[in-house]
Amino acid sequence: QGQLVESGGGLVQAGGSLIISCRASRVILSTFNRYVMNWYRQAPGKQREFVASITSSHTKNYAESVKGRFTISRDNSRKTIWLQMNDLREEDTDVYYCKGDKTWGKGTQVPVHT
Repeated sequence: QGQLVESGGGLVQAGGSLIISCRASRVILSTFNRYVMNWYRQAPGKQREFVASITSSHTKNYAESVKGRFTISRDNSRKTIWLQMNDLREEDTDVYYCKGDKTWGKGTQVPVHT
């Protein structure tokens, strides 16, 4: 079964930038290439919410709250996606999860402090 592993989270100051990544393993390239890859986020006590998605052909979709600040990208040959986050706000503080097909990663924390 495929696995997704996020990395790159960490404490960041409001107004700053951070890039997080998610790499797929135990999945063949042709399978990965079929996945629409997603980023979600979740704060304690809140529902997990959609952040961004990207198809294999690089069609992107974003939540309204992050449009213009976050950029999702992928490299199919590396079975990896990224989320570039700029102009971070305190309300962006969450655990960020990668999702592909029905598989979720374990998340990476992004605390934003003022």
